[in-house]
Amino acid sequence: MNSIHNPAYLAGLEARFAAAARHSRMVRALRIAVPAAVILAMMGVVAVSIFNPFRMLLPKLPVDMGNLVVSGTKVTMESPHLSGFSTDQRPYEVWAKAAIQDLADPDHLELMVPRAKVVMEDKSTVTLDAKTGFYDSKQSLLELKKDIFLQSSTGYEAKLSQAMIDINKGMVTSEEHVDVKLLQGTLTSDRLRIINSGEVVRFEGNVVMDLDKLGDGNAPPAPAAAEPEPAPPPAPKPRKSAKPK
Repeated sequence: MNSIHNPAYLAGLEARFAAAARHSRMVRALRIAVPAAVILAMMGVVAVSIFNPFRMLLPKLPVDMGNLVVSGTKVTMESPHLSGFSTDQRPYEVWAKAAIQDLADPDHLELMVPRAKVVMEDKSTVTLDAKTGFYDSKQSLLELKKDIFLQSSTGYEAKLSQAMIDINKGMVTSEEHVDVKLLQGTLTSDRLRIINSGEVVRFEGNVVMDLDKLGDGNAPPAPAAAEPEPAPPPAPKPRKSAKPK
């Protein structure tokens, strides 16, 4: 039998008391930490649902957002709508099926199936649809790529594979092949420049134009000039009578 005065017994007893004390301290700490963690998590959920901190991270973008999906540092927005005014107070709008925002680069948006509408200097509108696009909110630049369809309210249409829109300067440029449908024909070129909000439209490189009509073909032909009437034949001279011999 171990005596309570045995040093080995006393050492084991102290070790058991120390272990029990550590266990008690851990239980007391968990009783405080677990409820606190639950409360903090609930407060975080409430803050996200009420204040939407991702919207606060995009203060420079005049954007209306739908549902948000977060993956790492990237936020995917459904059906975003951007709108605003250029420096000369021309309105513009940009829609997309979805947009991807990297929180580490808040000045840029990647757009899926974007549509842009810009008002030109003469109050006409230019609408552009594309498969993909990128928006730079700091410089107000919109780059469109793949299967771009440009349509003007004045009647002409164009198909492009790349276009850059400078909203503040009112410029649309393309460095790749352009097919344009005019009111009375077609035009192709290697490059396109729309300058000063539509004041100048310039085509550059291998420009070929085919016109359907050079004038109004429905106008009636001018009447032919009447031929002059023939002059009457001269009157016969009177015959002299013969004198008698």
